Amino acid sequence: MLTWLENFDGVNLWSWTTLASVVDIVIVAFFIYQLIKITKGTRATELLKGILFIIIIKFISSIFQLHTTEYIVNFIIQWSAIALIVIFQPELRRGLQHIGRGSLFSIRKKTNPVDETINEISEAVHYMSRRHIGALISIEMDSSLSEYIKTGIPLDALISSEIIINAFIPNTPLHDGAMILKNFKIASAASYLPLSESAAIPKKYGTRHRAAIGLSEETDAITIVVSEETGDISIAHRSNLMPELSVEQMQNYLTEHLQPETEEKETTAFAEHINNITDMIRKVMRGD
Repeated sequence: MLTWLENFDGVNLWSWTTLASVVDIVIVAFFIYQLIKITKGTRATELLKGILFIIIIKFISSIFQLHTTEYIVNFIIQWSAIALIVIFQPELRRGLQHIGRGSLFSIRKKTNPVDETINEISEAVHYMSRRHIGALISIEMDSSLSEYIKTGIPLDALISSEIIINAFIPNTPLHDGAMILKNFKIASAASYLPLSESAAIPKKYGTRHRAAIGLSEETDAITIVVSEETGDISIAHRSNLMPELSVEQMQNYLTEHLQPETEEKETTAFAEHINNITDMIRKVMRGD
């Protein structure tokens, strides 16, 4: 025992007490945080408020020596354990399942919004290309597209292949015009884009392609075109039109231009707390 203690000559009792207190507080705070997450949006939230109210009454009755009130509150508290098990049964089951799945302590990378956006666009374009559904999708880059967003119908929706496909189904209100994506959301649909007046554009290309090229001449936006006649996929960017692309080629191009150069590794909030706790423990061990 003495030999074991000699290995920690530089660590005093206060340091170990502080370390234990820090770990204790972090564990309690973490489980309270998880409890709030599990019960949020359920009827348990209102019940927890009721329990808090009873605790406050108990505290007040003890201070002011309200014996009758305190007796009644104590009686309620004694039988509340059984009542809570019955009342909170769905929440308790869900909480135990939550723990059983290991989701409390799992450390995961957050999904990259760029990858999600590219995947959703690719699925939609692949579907529309095979069925010759015409589409015009513009992605805002550094140049603002607010001027063109205002000409369409505002959506402010999460990007999904289903929404993109449904917007371009023929004879629907959003069919004509362009869909504009901004900040990983669908900003608008049925927006009007400027038509290019370049004489170099082959005559086989229609209004969609001219609108895509026109926008690429005025902004740095990336615009994807699906031809209604042939189902071909094209990209207009920086005054250039890249026709007859495969879905994979389109995906690679979007990845190259949308993906940030340096991707930061993201962890869950709990993983970040663990890193902070580790740093704190090191400082305590060093006696800082």
